[in-house]
Amino acid sequence: MKKKQQQQHPGGGGADAWPQGPPLGGASPGPARWKRRLPLPPLLRFSLRDYAFCMATLLLFCLGSLFYQVNGGPPRFLLDLRQYLGNSTYLDDHGPPPSKVLPFPSQVVYNRVGKCGSRTVVLLLRILSEKHGFNLVTSDIHNKTRLTKSEQMELIKNISTAEQPYIFTRHVHFLNFSRFGGDQPVYINIIRDPVNRFLSNYFFRRFGDWRGEQNHMIRTPSMRQEERYLDISECILENYPECSNPRLFYIIPYFCGQHPRCREPGEWALERAKVNVNENFLLVGILEELEDVLLLLERFLPHYFKGVLSIYKNPEHRKLGNLTVTVKKTVPSPEAVQILYQRMRYEYEFYHYVREQFHLLKRKFGLKSPASTPPVRPHFFISTPPETEEPIEEEEQDDEKWLEDIYKR
Repeated sequence: MKKKQQQQHPGGGGADAWPQGPPLGGASPGPARWKRRLPLPPLLRFSLRDYAFCMATLLLFCLGSLFYQVNGGPPRFLLDLRQYLGNSTYLDDHGPPPSKVLPFPSQVVYNRVGKCGSRTVVLLLRILSEKHGFNLVTSDIHNKTRLTKSEQMELIKNISTAEQPYIFTRHVHFLNFSRFGGDQPVYINIIRDPVNRFLSNYFFRRFGDWRGEQNHMIRTPSMRQEERYLDISECILENYPECSNPRLFYIIPYFCGQHPRCREPGEWALERAKVNVNENFLLVGILEELEDVLLLLERFLPHYFKGVLSIYKNPEHRKLGNLTVTVKKTVPSPEAVQILYQRMRYEYEFYHYVREQFHLLKRKFGLKSPASTPPVRPHFFISTPPETEEPIEEEEQDDEKWLEDIYKR
């Protein structure tokens, strides 16, 4: 019987060589049993095609790493993908995401000219910023319009890093952002008749406005009484520093810029100011037609100025505007006015140029304008200077907050 069993299970047969499992104790199997292999787990079974796929993946990974290092970071599409997927480590690894490209100007600078209605506009902007949700960036510095190179760089850096969309407002001469590697913002501004602006500033520094009889004492505490009550005609005819150049050369530097020659009355500063108006300012309006200025701002920048006219015409707002009218204004003698006009001839040439451009813009929008022919003599030859809403002067510090608190009440 033993011989039959050996015949039924020959060493080279097709039956399992180890029917009860491999021999224990490391016993050496017969020569025929070396042909049997242990079965591999499913995860370790891969063909030549699978091996080629793994090598190709490794090659792509290496190339991607090389691309990452050569370019100083991940490809743009990977960053966009990570941001889209909401990767929690995006800000940690790469800083803030790229600024969102908005379908309207997201950086607006209002480098407001003193005594040209800017206080009224700033109050409107405070209301509009709450209504439309844009960022109104103001400055606590009101008495420094000319900046050194380092001050320009610092201010441009602070403005450029503000949350967009924003409107930045400050009394400051034109800043060239592109000169320091920044994105040039959209500029807006408002000017007025140069002599009327001068008269408003002259009496405002001495006597303030209807908000209080003593606010001028706070603004100019060191002014002597004889200077405070100095007759305006005497100041002009006697060529006092306050009534002569370069103090009278005031409006043009806001558009010419920070170059030292922008402070010198002359053709160079005038022409440079005109170029900047054409190339960098979306709108330069005139205070004598403030409602049309606001209407055009609403057309050009609706995300900021939508509804501004209805707010401006609100009786409560107009009532506040009456409080900012300069008091005790008088008109100089005709002789003094003519001298003043000659001293401000560059200011008037610039004013007439801006006025003509503004009227041309109004006609494109179907708005009526007064005759655009420049008057032979300035239009301030009237019995009483026009009562317009005055802006903050450079010496003022707390007037905006005062006006805002009243409006809220």
